[in-house]
Amino acid sequence: MMERNGRIARAVLGGGRPRAGLSALFAAFAVALLTVGLAGPAIAVETTAKQAILLDYTTGTVLFEKNADELMPPSSMTKMMTVYLLFERLAEGRLKLDDTFEVSEKAWRMGGSKMFVEVGKKVSVEDLIQGIVVQSGNDACVVVAEGLAGTEDAFATEMTQRAREIGMASSTFKNASGWPAEGHLVTARDLSILARRTIRDFPQFYHYYSEKSFTYAGIRQGNRNPLLYKTPGADGLKTGHTQAAGYGLTGSAIRDGRRLVLVLNGLASASARAEESTRLMEWGFREFQNYKLFAAGDVVAEADVWLGDKPSVPLIATNDTVLTLSRKARKGMKVTLVYEGPIPAPIARGTEIAKLVVTAPDTETVELPLVAGADVGELSAIRRIGAAISYLVWGAGGG
Repeated sequence: MMERNGRIARAVLGGGRPRAGLSALFAAFAVALLTVGLAGPAIAVETTAKQAILLDYTTGTVLFEKNADELMPPSSMTKMMTVYLLFERLAEGRLKLDDTFEVSEKAWRMGGSKMFVEVGKKVSVEDLIQGIVVQSGNDACVVVAEGLAGTEDAFATEMTQRAREIGMASSTFKNASGWPAEGHLVTARDLSILARRTIRDFPQFYHYYSEKSFTYAGIRQGNRNPLLYKTPGADGLKTGHTQAAGYGLTGSAIRDGRRLVLVLNGLASASARAEESTRLMEWGFREFQNYKLFAAGDVVAEADVWLGDKPSVPLIATNDTVLTLSRKARKGMKVTLVYEGPIPAPIARGTEIAKLVVTAPDTETVELPLVAGADVGELSAIRRIGAAISYLVWGAGGG
């Protein structure tokens, strides 16, 4: 339901100057208010993780965070960046799944979790993807790094550069596997960005992250991601562990078309990682929901026009408007349509002339542009004089 507030809107907007050529009388504002529900106070939740972030994949809304911008060693969660660069080359056609890379002695000698590649042997790209994602093979990461960039150092430089380009502003990579190294640091927020980009950019390859086991060289290994076994809808992504970092996980799950992304790090044990990741993911699905307010192309309202050949112009949403809100907190959320009006003609279709302002308790204000849905021409000189006189005598509603 729409409510027009007309001339009282000046106080709502904090005042405004008349448009050039119009008196203060003609510079009345128009505001429409649409009440949809409430985004209530933030819901308290705790975690024993040192760093954490939980967000909605579609809207990017952060449901929970703890030290999300604190630099931390990513351990084997580093491997998501290695795989991202591998996926890019596959998507661009620069590489094929059945292409092979040769195993160097450096790769073969890598410690920690291993795919168990053999020095001098050639391994397919697809096997290497599974060896990294499922088996968390440090050796496989070195094979990929050397195969793509010649040396692991050169590949780490590429990893850092590409990470910055996709929005991971705080991340610095020193190697392809997450092996402890000075300065090899990321943030939980950056890992959530990488997870979202991986899911969005490579839907044709993302399925590798949901595989629960992989056998190579006669050795079968299971995926260490506890979400794949305990959380309905879970389909990724990567665990990590070093003594310095503790136990970590970047995970994702989708239910009824809604996807959440979770990053945890600094946990004390694998069991704590499993418990916390499952608990927080379930909490996110239980407590929050996505609500679609408008679709791209929807007519949100009509704006009054000044001295035009039409009395009003439709206001069109340029994008789908989807909000992530607490299920318990819908009644106080407001979506306010704001424009300065009457809007002087001429008006070109597609011109931004209004905005939606979305407010809710404990939620950042969101502003979304609205554009004119039609062309509006000017009245002739004689009709403009008549309209101005009518406005002075009768106001915006006419006689």
